[in-house]
Amino acid sequence: MKIELPAQKTLVHEATLPIRWGDMDAMGHVNNASYFRYMETVRIDWLMSIGFQANPAGEGPVIANAFCNFYRQFEYPGTILIKLYLSDAGRSSVDTWLTMEKADQPGDICAAGGATMVWVNFPQQRSIALPDWVREMVNR
Repeated sequence: MKIELPAQKTLVHEATLPIRWGDMDAMGHVNNASYFRYMETVRIDWLMSIGFQANPAGEGPVIANAFCNFYRQFEYPGTILIKLYLSDAGRSSVDTWLTMEKADQPGDICAAGGATMVWVNFPQQRSIALPDWVREMVNR
């Protein structure tokens, strides 16, 4: 099953990540599980870049689902340019979308994925209203 990224989305962050030797598998290309780690890293990098600090005694995002479409493989050595987008802010959730391309081949998408982030109160382990600042970023 292939999930397409929506046309209506807001770019909120870009980052480059090096491909590490250990990201590859026995077939000589980046292992599929590494793509999910790349997406996680960029989501956390975005949150930190806007001043959000994770607090297990407070509130923050958790991932409700995640997916990745693989179009072309990455290999070591290399650098990946990842763009993070937001869309569809709900009561307690927002959809995140990511595109991944080789930094030296901009515009040629090698993989694309996403995840639904749900805002929760960690001590209560319950969803809560999405913060206004996240909603504002979606509606830019």
